[in-house]
Amino acid sequence: MTQISVSPMQQMPLLLIVEDSNEDFEALQRFLGRSTIAIAIQRCVNGEQALAFLYRTGSYVERQSAPRPGLIVLDLNLPGTDGREVLRRIKQDDNLKMIPVVVFTTSNNPKDIEVCYQYGVNSYIVKPINFAQLKRDIQMLVEYWFEVTTLPDYPQDSLC
Repeated sequence: MTQISVSPMQQMPLLLIVEDSNEDFEALQRFLGRSTIAIAIQRCVNGEQALAFLYRTGSYVERQSAPRPGLIVLDLNLPGTDGREVLRRIKQDDNLKMIPVVVFTTSNNPKDIEVCYQYGVNSYIVKPINFAQLKRDIQMLVEYWFEVTTLPDYPQDSLC
């Protein structure tokens, strides 16, 4: 006779949003809040802050203040260290490269798209101008990454 072990319900992974625009972040947050899934969100407003969060440096040195994200939504056009550099650093780091990264940006420049996929982005979404399309895109993003996809389980005490 075979025994099947059932694991307890896993906690929903953290969503790290790297977005400098308050308006875009508030729209994302509003739509995520309407989701049937309770998703914990951490926001970083620039590339330096995102890297500090991921590497647990500066104000994020305590593991509790910087849990490992299950998904990163990344704007490209950030002040200082831009999203391209953040993506490159994430995907070149053996400890971070498995975290899925979705670029969510206004840039539809083919060169940006190509560079991001060369760096290893998991998905590239151009922010729609239309409110209804934005809502639909965010809803699909949440459903795909948090309902359809199985994300890796990152031990919270691993890395940095």
